[in-house]
Amino acid sequence: MAAVNNGAADVPRATSLRKSLGVMDGVAIAASSTAATTSIGVGLGVIAAVVGLQMPVVLLLAFVPILGIASGYARLNRVEPNCGNSYVWVGRSLSPWLGFLTGWMAIVAVVVFMAYTTAIAGSAILQLAGMAGLHGIGGLALDPDSTLQSTILGLTILGAVTFTAVRGVAVAARLQKYLLVFEYVVLIGFCTYGLFAGSQPFSLSWFNPFAIPSFAVLAEGMVIAVFFYWGFEAAFSVSEEVRDPRDASRAGVITVFLVLGLFLLGAVAFQRVLTPTELADNGTVGLAFLGEALARQPLAALPVVALMFSVVASLQATVIPSARGLFAMGRDRTLGPVWTRIHSRYGTPAAGTVLLGGISAVVALLATVIPKLSDLLGAGISSIGLVVALWYGLTALAAAVRFRGLLRERPWEGLRAVVFPAVSALVLLALGGYLGWIFYTSADHLEFSATNGWFQLLFPVLILISGLVVAAHAKWVRRSPYFVTGRGTDADAADLLGAPTEVPVTTRS
Repeated sequence: MAAVNNGAADVPRATSLRKSLGVMDGVAIAASSTAATTSIGVGLGVIAAVVGLQMPVVLLLAFVPILGIASGYARLNRVEPNCGNSYVWVGRSLSPWLGFLTGWMAIVAVVVFMAYTTAIAGSAILQLAGMAGLHGIGGLALDPDSTLQSTILGLTILGAVTFTAVRGVAVAARLQKYLLVFEYVVLIGFCTYGLFAGSQPFSLSWFNPFAIPSFAVLAEGMVIAVFFYWGFEAAFSVSEEVRDPRDASRAGVITVFLVLGLFLLGAVAFQRVLTPTELADNGTVGLAFLGEALARQPLAALPVVALMFSVVASLQATVIPSARGLFAMGRDRTLGPVWTRIHSRYGTPAAGTVLLGGISAVVALLATVIPKLSDLLGAGISSIGLVVALWYGLTALAAAVRFRGLLRERPWEGLRAVVFPAVSALVLLALGGYLGWIFYTSADHLEFSATNGWFQLLFPVLILISGLVVAAHAKWVRRSPYFVTGRGTDADAADLLGAPTEVPVTTRS
């Protein structure tokens, strides 16, 4: 089988994925992965506990560097569509080691995200049970804030969405469109009503960045807000499965603007309806609290149903791009061949998808050592926010380096293609570094507590160390050509749907 020339030397050729998606499919996947309803329902309490009533302006400030990151993603995707996206782009433009770490950070962060999102799904079920009058089973009191109870229930949902993801992106995208329509109608309806029915006075000071008490508060709030936007890049992880790579780029940018509007609407509505104390104290059940404040049952249960749909869509949309990122890394032999096995009927990386779901389930069970779900979310969002800021920053720097020639050839275009992503990257890296320093200096010992700074910093540090170990194994044991060229396997390989589940890898002569 001859290799297709993509401008890289000694790059292995392997399988490709089935092209079947359009721009709206990409928006459905990216919007589901971003999970605006979930972020609003359980995350606003986390950010409100940090920045108070300045929540709207922090979400708005975080949008600016995120837009720069999204523009870098979009331009890179147009010239080199690859389901490995940042892993491939950073490896080619900056360093294979940094590229591998970028891909590794994304995968490990997703595993942890799926683990605690599984618990959120179970918590939503318990909330609905409580609203229906079921508060206990066999003498066991049902508690939506119990990590153990929520996780056990959520694992059934994780298994279901993993099975659906195996069936293919097109099937998942169709399901997510229906889930998105329902959850957005409910979310927008309740939040819009809350803008007018809320009893808390509206203030323009909510949009005043100078009212934030300190730079440390701003840094932590911004990193958490960046976490809110995390997920738009899912559109680029299925770029090899869209009919036109530009559709994936459009989908990613559209999603960023879409969730900005939802976040601002949700933040202002919550602050109109709930006091800062109520919002901070009801983080994991914030959407249920809002629904009960605005309506009676059964209408008050609709926001929780929307939350559950959002979690289901988010889990499914997260499994899909992550399995494809692992597919790209297996294709480059930086990870094992199990990640490249394509299902003979569905044309998806089925083995990798199931394995990813299984690993997330194990991590979810391990996370039950933190008994309260609210504490788990607080620690997880801050820690993952640091990791997201790091890999977003590296990807934007890769875009700036890749297109730096435009500054000489077409200065105006170069400003958008180089300067904007570069500045956005530096902002995120600086904020992440500063928050990491705050975590480090806020404690003098390690303890397994959601409020311990060393515990919050432990997760990002372990990701980097484990990533270096796996990268070294890929370079010197697997002898992956990725560490020679920094370039990914051909993205335009022939569609092998229906071919054997593993395709021999050949090297360009």
